[in-house]
Amino acid sequence: MDLTKDAAVARETLRTMWTIRRFEEAVDDLFARGLMHGTMHLSIGQEAVPAGACLALREGDYITSTHRGHGHCIARGAELDAMMAELLAKETGYCRGRGGSMHIADVATGNLGANGIVAGGVPIAAGAGLAVKLRRGEQVVVSFFGDGAVNEGAWHEGVNLAAIWDLPVVFVCENNHYGMSMSVGKAFKVQRLAERAAAYGIPGVTVDGNDPQAVHDAVSDAVHRARAGQGPTLVEAVTYRWKGHSKSDKNLYRTREEIESWREQDPIARFERAVAGTLSEVDIAACRDEARERVREAIRTANAAPDASAGSLTDAVYARSDR
Repeated sequence: MDLTKDAAVARETLRTMWTIRRFEEAVDDLFARGLMHGTMHLSIGQEAVPAGACLALREGDYITSTHRGHGHCIARGAELDAMMAELLAKETGYCRGRGGSMHIADVATGNLGANGIVAGGVPIAAGAGLAVKLRRGEQVVVSFFGDGAVNEGAWHEGVNLAAIWDLPVVFVCENNHYGMSMSVGKAFKVQRLAERAAAYGIPGVTVDGNDPQAVHDAVSDAVHRARAGQGPTLVEAVTYRWKGHSKSDKNLYRTREEIESWREQDPIARFERAVAGTLSEVDIAACRDEARERVREAIRTANAAPDASAGSLTDAVYARSDR
């Protein structure tokens, strides 16, 4: 599917990327003003990866997310009101205000959850893929993770099990060049993290993670392969996070020049140029405006909601025992 030639698809893709950007900018502002507590991990600059990847999925498919997961959640169709309410510790949040930024889950859209543990979503994705296979289903699981996850034991175990059992899982690495403050150049001997796929006997491909079309094409191929029973694929999407690892990151490990050089490769501005022949300037502006208004409305709705209850946590679990 060409994301730039079909007007409806182009609008959807651009609207999704702008919504992710505006949501995270709003969250950044709320935190800076002391209106949001805890911590958060922003993916500003990486919007093309979830937008392109999730367009390759269909209803009923699953994703697992990361501690930097707002974009995945939004691209998979989450309700902004419930997301913002969760971050503001409101009872109307996805996890009733108890989970915060790193633990949003939305079973209705197949989002099996963000995860505060690096690589924590990878074995969960393998488990979901195994469940699909045992039930003889047609669903596919896309597991998002960062470059830092690729050196974790859970990553190797999850990918290996998916490989040997031919599970319908697509592993999407958002290589933003840093695992916290550790550069990929220091953490890996291989040039491309997709090379790791060879050790498990599965395909591995590296794509431009700032191009939603490149991401979409690679993930679409991997999804088709997985749905046909041919097992997993590793897709490495090379991108960059403009902000620090988390709110406490002083960014002392990289230069302003490096950050600015990547900001000049803004995936949203780049996609707007790519769709200029399909969408008018009015259409493009409408996508920006709609994203901004949706986020503003989510903030208004969340702020008006009741605070999360301080009562018993036993009524906030996914499955309750009657014992």
